[in-house]
Amino acid sequence: MFEKILIANRGEIALRVLRACRELGIQTVAVHSTADADAMHVKLADESVCIGPPAAKDSYLSIPSIVSACEITGADAVHPGYGFLSENAKFAEILGEHGIKFIGPSPENIRTMGDKIEAKRTAKALGIPVVPGSEGGVADVAQARKVGKEIGYPVIIKATAGGGGRGMKVANNESELELAVSTAQSEAKAAFGNGEVYIEKYLQKPRHIEIQVLGDGQGRAVHLGERDCSLQRRHQKVWEEAFSPALNVEQRSAIGDRVAKAMCDLKYEGVGTIEFLYEKGEFYFIEMNTRLQVEHPVTEMITGLDLVQEQIRVASGAALLYKQSDIQFAGHAIECRINAENAQTFAPSPGKVDAVHFPGGLGVRIDSALYSGYRIPPYYDSLIGKLIVFGKTRAECMMRLKRSLSEFVIEGVDTTIPLFQRLLNEADIIDGNYDIHWLEKFLARTAK
Repeated sequence: MFEKILIANRGEIALRVLRACRELGIQTVAVHSTADADAMHVKLADESVCIGPPAAKDSYLSIPSIVSACEITGADAVHPGYGFLSENAKFAEILGEHGIKFIGPSPENIRTMGDKIEAKRTAKALGIPVVPGSEGGVADVAQARKVGKEIGYPVIIKATAGGGGRGMKVANNESELELAVSTAQSEAKAAFGNGEVYIEKYLQKPRHIEIQVLGDGQGRAVHLGERDCSLQRRHQKVWEEAFSPALNVEQRSAIGDRVAKAMCDLKYEGVGTIEFLYEKGEFYFIEMNTRLQVEHPVTEMITGLDLVQEQIRVASGAALLYKQSDIQFAGHAIECRINAENAQTFAPSPGKVDAVHFPGGLGVRIDSALYSGYRIPPYYDSLIGKLIVFGKTRAECMMRLKRSLSEFVIEGVDTTIPLFQRLLNEADIIDGNYDIHWLEKFLARTAK
């Protein structure tokens, strides 16, 4: 087992990793920008190192600064959390060259699954169903038109190196295709430095279903069930739950077993998530995230497993402790992402937190690094906490969520708590009858 882990992240995920390390008896190193000097993970870590100014490119994305922090403190492993360098194959390679373990999959797996075209090819070869579309990138509009005719409209144009909804455009017919392709290419080039795009069939009313996997890099892997992440705004997840209201036990087992076998064949190490669009009983692979997900607590609630501790164990060389038959599922869990944003306009709301009161009680979990007097910096993602609730049934879980939201107090900044309170009064949400377009339609319909 590792003696000291450096946590190359910030906010609630840095605190989450720190807690897992403490329970394993592992020393921790927090890194931080000058803007995060008073952050909770910095206060609680055994050691801390300032790695640069507020801008992420000069601190949390600075590989030389993080490697130097490892060498200064003697850290023998790095946990990247999510975002920042968590899916950077070069970072993992450089750490290895310095004798420092990257807690995550191999650089080869990261690189393969980080390229969306190569990921789709790999998924198809591993027996995972994929969305019909181009075999690779499309070089020009003529090639795009050919693909469009083959798979039928509407189609969606996506950036090969994309994420977060950037570099994605829909064309409902051939006349819209040229503008959609050129716009997607321009956005992709500006956001990722890579203007390559590919085309897929655009599904009309799909749900976003993802399968959590855990592998030990030695040919053993299990799935930990699915999460339904269909409630999204601008391709960003807002609400996640397990199990999906749309799937039954047989469907869950079938797609889970198929994905677990693929991860065995890939010799995948650590946790990862295979993401699908699901429509009319069919699953279509869209991407794999080779890291911990923001919504991982949902899976922890229904399985009783600590995914961060499992990451650390397999990274240290330990074999997987579980067979698929050992994984037991129970109850229902929902996560709401609490952002420092106006609940109507979604404008960011950084600033001083005057007071905080977290809800509690049976089946309630808060992952947050907030405290009274903390000043939310304007430089990073607006996620400031996650409310996760568990119940024996979905109905019980929903009632517990409603009660917890009524107790949740954050004063001094705007938050998205009122949005979730509104959603819990909607019949479609109560019934679990929603798709990936539902939330944006709801927000447009109810805009003041």
